[in-house]
Amino acid sequence: MADVPVILLLGLGCLFVFLAALGLVRMPDFYNRMQAMTKGTTLGVGLVMLAVTIHFGGGPAGTRALAVVLFLFATAPVGAHMLARAACLLGVEKWSGTRSDALIGVYFKESTEHTVEESE
Repeated sequence: MADVPVILLLGLGCLFVFLAALGLVRMPDFYNRMQAMTKGTTLGVGLVMLAVTIHFGGGPAGTRALAVVLFLFATAPVGAHMLARAACLLGVEKWSGTRSDALIGVYFKESTEHTVEESE
């Protein structure tokens, strides 16, 4: 009877990882791609690891799977934030359809156009 939730969780996890990969190909700029990959893979791998925990019923494999989920949920958002901030500081172009940018004027007060040399 535990096979049905495991199959559902594995299917949903694989779907989210697939959608993350699709977002990597289809999104228009670095920031959108990064968000799609971070959210999609975090949720997808989390669901797959939850399926592993249910399938193996706790024990060493389940404990390791939960440790992977905790580590992933703690590190993926921080890594994505660091990459986005570095991209912003380096002046990576945003998609032309971006409607707002909350960081305009935050890192570079004198102008919105900036390069690494201006910040040093």
